Amino acid sequence: MRHITVMTLTASIGLLTMFVVDFVDLLYIAQLGDNALTAAMGFAATILFFGTAFNIGLMIAASALSARKIGQGDTDYARRYLTNILALSMILIIPLAIIFFVFAPEILELVGAKGTTKEAATGYIRIVAPFMPFSVTAMVCSGFLRAHGAARRAMNVTLSMGIANAILDPIFIFGLGLGVNGAAMATACAAIVSSLLATIPIIRFYGGFQKLSVPFFKQDLKPVLAILLPAIMTNVATPVGGFISYRFIASYPDEVIAGFAVMGRVVPVAFCLLFSLSGAVGPIIGQNFGALQFERIRLTINQATGFALGYTLLIWPLLVLFHGPISDVFQLQGEGRDVFWIFAVYLTPLFFFNGILFIANAACNNLERPSWSMIMNWLRNTLGILPFLWIGGALYGLEGIVIGPAIGGVLFGLIGFYIASRLVTMQESNH
Repeated sequence: MRHITVMTLTASIGLLTMFVVDFVDLLYIAQLGDNALTAAMGFAATILFFGTAFNIGLMIAASALSARKIGQGDTDYARRYLTNILALSMILIIPLAIIFFVFAPEILELVGAKGTTKEAATGYIRIVAPFMPFSVTAMVCSGFLRAHGAARRAMNVTLSMGIANAILDPIFIFGLGLGVNGAAMATACAAIVSSLLATIPIIRFYGGFQKLSVPFFKQDLKPVLAILLPAIMTNVATPVGGFISYRFIASYPDEVIAGFAVMGRVVPVAFCLLFSLSGAVGPIIGQNFGALQFERIRLTINQATGFALGYTLLIWPLLVLFHGPISDVFQLQGEGRDVFWIFAVYLTPLFFFNGILFIANAACNNLERPSWSMIMNWLRNTLGILPFLWIGGALYGLEGIVIGPAIGGVLFGLIGFYIASRLVTMQESNH
């Protein structure tokens, strides 16, 4: 439990910094007094998370493959994986960034954005998109550092991103009067800073990057893609779920969409430890799998689940207590306040089941069954969302749309825990 706690807390410090800055981004924009701009931040975040899903998939591949080789004592091969995954990252991310830049208005129309909201979100996306290669470099290198157990150095990557963004946000948004575009510029600068803080310790302390070799790249492509493709597909499912949800609320007034945008920023801050927990237990599971220590893997999964439950029960009363002040500071109005109240009172305790699914995904990714993680996430973000949105909306209107997907999360969280437990037993019998 101590190892899990240390890895989770160090990961959460960096993540929390990044999430708090996103939170403050939206807070600054809310002070401009225009719900359309607050809603625009929600739409832009939903679209850009497709890019983040690629980043997370590449980070998972770097972390899982490197951790396995490190567990076997082959650090040179771990560095080779890092180099080849970074090369593949550029091949994937640069075209995606171009698509976001060119087709941002059309993509936003598909998700339901219109008018001032669409224009503001388009400007944000077009400023951030060209800097996506820096973001993916930071995340891949962070995964490599975490595979080495260098929790503090990995933490510094996201910590630097958060600090840079926190400094530049008020300067660009208010000092230069750039509004939403200023928030985007701060994010772009922070991506550059974090990529530097990710690569420097690898060069100084872990032997640096190996020279890129086309034969080695081709040779490693199969094991990399075996984890990468399911990992990307797994994480792409999340913005797909967000896309579906925003389609259902797009017809509501801007105050409702603003409420969802605030909810989307509060969730990562409030549940930062659950998001970082899955990233922390992954390398632990991977190293123990490389050493064939299956009882330790079971213990890791069970303790991580207990950690998630305790943390959720701690956060729930805090959000219930402070839902009013949070709504006030974000200037939520009317039904937007109702959305946030429903989230605080009813959705917060159910987030524990999302935490279980995060742990199950980490187990599958590090126990040679990443496709299982992909299937679970897609089912959760389609069958676990769409029918519940339809039924909830039809029976209870806006309240049903807010609560419905969380009910699906309960079902798939329980399924995920069962699958992870069975997978450990299956791999133990195979070895």
